[in-house]
Amino acid sequence: MTAPDTHAAIDAVWRIESPRLIAGLARMVRDVGLAEDLAQDALVAALEQWPAAGIPRNPGAWLMAAAKHRAIDHWRRSKRLQLKHEQIGHALETEQNVPPDFAAAIDDRAEDVGDDLLRLVFTACHPVLTIEAQVALTLRLLGGLTTEEIARAFLVSEPTVAQRIVRAKRTLAARRVPFEVPRGAERAARLTAVLGVIYLIFNEGYTATAGSDWMRPALCDDALRLGRVLAELVPEEPEVHGLVALMEIQASRARARSGPSGKPIVLFEQNRALWDQLLIRRGLAALDRAGALGGERGSYALQAAIAACHARARTPEGTDWARIVALYGELVRLTPSPVIELNRAVAVAQAFGPEAGLALVETLTAEAALQNYHLLPAVRGDLLAKLGRLDEARVEFERAADLTRNERERELLLARARPDP
Repeated sequence: MTAPDTHAAIDAVWRIESPRLIAGLARMVRDVGLAEDLAQDALVAALEQWPAAGIPRNPGAWLMAAAKHRAIDHWRRSKRLQLKHEQIGHALETEQNVPPDFAAAIDDRAEDVGDDLLRLVFTACHPVLTIEAQVALTLRLLGGLTTEEIARAFLVSEPTVAQRIVRAKRTLAARRVPFEVPRGAERAARLTAVLGVIYLIFNEGYTATAGSDWMRPALCDDALRLGRVLAELVPEEPEVHGLVALMEIQASRARARSGPSGKPIVLFEQNRALWDQLLIRRGLAALDRAGALGGERGSYALQAAIAACHARARTPEGTDWARIVALYGELVRLTPSPVIELNRAVAVAQAFGPEAGLALVETLTAEAALQNYHLLPAVRGDLLAKLGRLDEARVEFERAADLTRNERERELLLARARPDP
């Protein structure tokens, strides 16, 4: 294997193994920042040794062994060990005395991996961190993304992302946030934050907030992977399966959402033959799994049920719009939001005509939360156009184009404002 091939293989291994590696180390050293540093040291060792020696049979175990040796060195060099650190160092020394097959000993502890990952998820999304820091840290520790990749995905500078990550790790250490899965009400609250971070990452990939790309598929892939991992770690939580179902079904439309030039294609104009049926089946199965757990449907399960109505319809006209209206009604009662009301208005227009939809939209124009939300004038423009009020529609589309920060979406809205004769 050539050096470039080896480095590509190391990169692939790192993407897969780094979350488990950092999670396992964090359990031992009780410091997420130190755990990541030790994991990075192990990666450097791999980059130095694997091109010549070859990739080991069990690369994850090799990386863990290298990181543990560096952890032991760290504790030996430290001059100011607190009692807890001394105990951890002693534990690591004890773990080291398992020759001759250290890699096999690590493999024997594989049952801890799931718990370690779950602890890492909840730690990265701890409420002492800002949502921006939670997203950056989650992508770094659990998504295996570099600082440069995170910065490029969210269109912020690399130093800004690096600062967020450093501050997040310092905050967790300074606040002595325990590396554990919370219990009871705290766990429920934290799980909501975890799901929110994962879905925020997915949405940024599904429809980029700003820039020249309509979608950033890699972010969708990362969010889906995180959601699937979480669903296996907490299989008894219906909302986790609801979120996975929602992301699977939405991701199924990716190939149909843009043309060869990258131009966005709205839902009603998509070639549904391009929708990924495997992802749809996975999404519907996850939705069934959420329902089988019982209890009141949460917001993600309801949104997934709406997405399922689209997935099951062969044509836009064949969509069960009346059911979608009812589901949006249930959703808005559960989590009142003007954005959900706007989506419900779109469904009402499809089910009962554009006049009915526009009447609902008009009640939202004074909502403070929607004043700079580009989809409000975009929806209003669409409904006005369907009613033949083209001059008013043009004004709305132009206003929506001014509000969006995504260049592809702006082009689409301006095209709607100035249709070809």
